[in-house]
Amino acid sequence: MSEMNQFDVIVVGGGHAGCEAAAAAARTGARTALVTHKRATIGEMSCNPAIGGLGKGHLVREIDALDGLMGRLADKAGIQFRMLNRSKGPAVWGPRSQIDRKLYRDAMQAELADYPNLTIIEDGAEDLIVEDEHVAGVIGLKGEIYRAPSVVITTGTFLKGIIHIGAKRIPAGRVGEAPAIGLSDRLYGLGLPMGRLKTGTPARLDGRTIAWDRLEMQPADESPIPFSYLTDAITVPQVQCGITWTTPETHAIIAENIEQSAVYS
Repeated sequence: MSEMNQFDVIVVGGGHAGCEAAAAAARTGARTALVTHKRATIGEMSCNPAIGGLGKGHLVREIDALDGLMGRLADKAGIQFRMLNRSKGPAVWGPRSQIDRKLYRDAMQAELADYPNLTIIEDGAEDLIVEDEHVAGVIGLKGEIYRAPSVVITTGTFLKGIIHIGAKRIPAGRVGEAPAIGLSDRLYGLGLPMGRLKTGTPARLDGRTIAWDRLEMQPADESPIPFSYLTDAITVPQVQCGITWTTPETHAIIAENIEQSAVYS
């Protein structure tokens, strides 16, 4: 096996957790590999194009304190910064920003492209190498072997992932990308405690179809507070958000069709 496939740490998955894990391992001097299906989807914000909020905003600050990436990159991609809970004490303030998904993805990919000690590998993780009850590496989709004494798995929605659209069910990690079946079988086979979570991806709306003049508009903070203490100022142009509410008619439609929701059916 080529020495190029020998690492100290292998991270599987290029989402939020995988990017942070790969960068954190590389910062310690470990020879690190980030294994992900597509380099072009590293840093993709598939579900919710926002960072921070009540509770989660504190987490982003903690990542920043450990020299993590999310806070600095959110500062480069945030298009509406707001400090939530300002009516209460500073201990419960929650920084949150709506994020331009393309800006964030591009910033993350640029950050990791030349990161010291980090190699990005375009491949899926089909299986783990297990020797004497210890993980020793990863087997790629076409049989390529990558060895490391430490493997970090951050597969997100890909382990036997299923997308529900009404009554339709599609095996997928996300739209257009296959789920991780072999790796999922391996983890279940090892007898590890397993559970499943769901995401609820909000619909993407075409701004040209929205009657903005009928909405209450919410501006960004006049003086945006960055997530990262390394950011001097927010320079990305800020936008307003439009606020809507449900109505009794909306609730009636939902009640009449609730059985069509995968969550309830």
